[in-house]
Amino acid sequence: MHTGEQYHNFFLTSRRDVAVRSRFQRMAMELLPRGADVLDFGAGTGIDARTYAAHGHRTFVYEPSASMREYLLTYCREELEQRTIVAIDSLRDCKVPAVTANFAVLNHFADHAELFDELSCIVPRGGFVLASMLNPFYLGDARYGWWLANVFHLIRQGHYAIPSESRIHRFTPRVVARAAEPYFQLEQRVPGGFGIATQLYMFLLFRRT
Repeated sequence: MHTGEQYHNFFLTSRRDVAVRSRFQRMAMELLPRGADVLDFGAGTGIDARTYAAHGHRTFVYEPSASMREYLLTYCREELEQRTIVAIDSLRDCKVPAVTANFAVLNHFADHAELFDELSCIVPRGGFVLASMLNPFYLGDARYGWWLANVFHLIRQGHYAIPSESRIHRFTPRVVARAAEPYFQLEQRVPGGFGIATQLYMFLLFRRT
């Protein structure tokens, strides 16, 4: 189990993850209306939140991990004091036009139906949820025994879990899209086409209907 500080330092020094985060942030901010509020769901140590706040978006942060939250309160201290970042204990503590969930936050859920039901209460029609999830089609994982052992489950069920301390789940986009209904519709998946086989993360954009 990583501490908040260890997680923070790793994600700021990993060239691959810095590039992935940059692409996600750019996509999120292109979608956000000027000056719009945003909820950073599973905010980690506040890396994304600080970026959103710096670009004029008041950012609500929800982070259930005590270790991550403790480091976030230090890293984002100035923004928290200025209320450009607002820490919340419940999703119902905000009403926002947009929700972001970066770096596999949604992969910690076995089922997303209840989550999307809750998000539908805070995101108005026309708003969106943008999630970065582990890509189950990434061929770079084919070298691992757990990937080969679960290909059948992926094809048949669209979902499997890897036995581990955190029990990370893998989902096809259609499974997550089904869980999001009837409140959200899957509008976009990045990358598209054959690029889905070469990227560890996929970005899923859900629009509130």
